Amino acid sequence: MTQKENNFSVNKRAAIISMAVGLLMFTAKISAYLITGSSAIFSDAAESVVHIFATGMALFSIIFSNKPADQSHFYGHGNVEYFSAGIEGFLIIVAAVVIIYESAKDLILGVELQKMDIGLYVITAAGIINLLLGLFLLRTGKKTGSLTLVADGKHVLTDSYTSIGVIVGIILVLFTGIKEIDPIFAIIVATNILFTGYKLIRQSIGGLMNETDEDILKKISDLLISIKKDYWIDIHQLRFWTSGERVFIDFHLIVPFYFTVKQSHDEEDFIKSELQKIFPNADLKIHFDYCWDNLCKLCSFSECPYRKEIFSEKFLWNKEKLIGGTIITKAG
Repeated sequence: MTQKENNFSVNKRAAIISMAVGLLMFTAKISAYLITGSSAIFSDAAESVVHIFATGMALFSIIFSNKPADQSHFYGHGNVEYFSAGIEGFLIIVAAVVIIYESAKDLILGVELQKMDIGLYVITAAGIINLLLGLFLLRTGKKTGSLTLVADGKHVLTDSYTSIGVIVGIILVLFTGIKEIDPIFAIIVATNILFTGYKLIRQSIGGLMNETDEDILKKISDLLISIKKDYWIDIHQLRFWTSGERVFIDFHLIVPFYFTVKQSHDEEDFIKSELQKIFPNADLKIHFDYCWDNLCKLCSFSECPYRKEIFSEKFLWNKEKLIGGTIITKAG
């Protein structure tokens, strides 16, 4: 089994587990709400409804993004994960708005609560289960490079944080007897949910707009600098973008003019193999440029048999240089 096939299998299994747990949690929480009439518990149940829909979308996107490239999608179908994350963020915001509305209505019309101790037990158990599930999804998503699972994991963790807020509210109601605390805590919890939804939508838009991921850029540039060879005279116009688990990377590389096509391809294969140690599904394209006499003073390749001028001008290889322009302008 290839790494890609293994990642797909792991991601699919994780999404199915998430959906199964979501269905179980919703059943438990809605039962607790019907027993207690608690707005805070209702807010937790509403979050579980979103979890079910969002996980269904996540499972679909994982399956769809695994489809190979075709004539309609030369770069594959990985971008569907950004749509999935955006839809999940939108659903989270919808749930938060519903929670705030219902809680505000309870504050205005009055709160009727009963058997809150039962609700406390149910929500505590649900919170612990969701915390474990969320951490599992986040760890799995980061390991396989799945934005969908990372988004689902963050959502499930939000669900567990919601449960914690609800638990605190229920305990305060039980100890003080002040029923209005329940919808107030529900509104506080919903505000936190709104922020999580916004972040997911922001991340989704950034991905669809090919916004530069500074963490990925640093990893790529640090690697290229660490494996640099003396006859790599210059790397410039480094670009990359991500689509699901895949990272598409391209740049220009100046090598000695006498290198054969095979030698150039060997360099590309070497660089690609090194990149895939960090990004297993990296796709690399290099535009090879050749050197000429004016570049000798900027070239540190001491074994060059055609050198016309000694190496005298050193320039700094860093992230800014790699994404910037060529040293040809410096050579004059």
